[in-house]
Amino acid sequence: MHIDLSGKTALVTASTAGIGLAIAEGLARAGAAVVINGRHQETVDQAVAGIVARIPGAAVRGVAADVATAAGCAALVAALSQTDILVNNAGIYGPQDFFATDDAEWQRYFDTNVMSGVRLARAYLPGMAARDWGRVVFISSESAFNIPADMIHYGFSKTAQLAVSRGLAKRMAGSGVTVNAVLPGPTLSDGVKAMLQDTAREQGKSIEETARDFIKQHRPSSIIGRAATTDEVANMVVYVCSPQASATTGASLRVDGGVVDSL
Repeated sequence: MHIDLSGKTALVTASTAGIGLAIAEGLARAGAAVVINGRHQETVDQAVAGIVARIPGAAVRGVAADVATAAGCAALVAALSQTDILVNNAGIYGPQDFFATDDAEWQRYFDTNVMSGVRLARAYLPGMAARDWGRVVFISSESAFNIPADMIHYGFSKTAQLAVSRGLAKRMAGSGVTVNAVLPGPTLSDGVKAMLQDTAREQGKSIEETARDFIKQHRPSSIIGRAATTDEVANMVVYVCSPQASATTGASLRVDGGVVDSL
């Protein structure tokens, strides 16, 4: 299968590192003109330069904006008036006991993980519909189904993304626009590597070995028994954004290594 996204523009939020950067690079390799997004101009510029260095001739530019806020989303839309592909990757996570999580923290997760995608979809979907083609992808998580007891606030936000993506798919029926959610499981992103680094050093193990131990302890239902790579997640997203995925919409597509024990 050859995926060709030449002539398409793709916006990936929070794409200066980790899964977002891998998605942006995958879309650029498929020929899309990619817009990198992050909160800080310096990291945005570094990500753009990195992709151009790895993919000579790639059309990549960046927009610094904090999509966790309404003002940041407005600034991003002002800098990029339309896009053919929108990947809502921006998100935050972290363990915290339910009884220690106050209203402000719940709101922060909702604004970052849910409303960023809602605001950008509201801005860009009408243009996609007018052009009879578009792709919107929400990066959710296996935690949307498998709610972590120590991250209920996070799981809630990821489940909310599934409701928004499914509803938008129905709203855009007949328009040539698809809306889907991709659900990564444990993934060796930059954030996860940083989280495991001290443990790996103390035990004299590699990050990959430490990640395997973590999954055995905290995600024992994993079938592959390891963390996914960011490229493995990106591969699913690039396919969902392709013309070949035209009959896939309203779906929750898992790249979780089989963690969710469901048929």
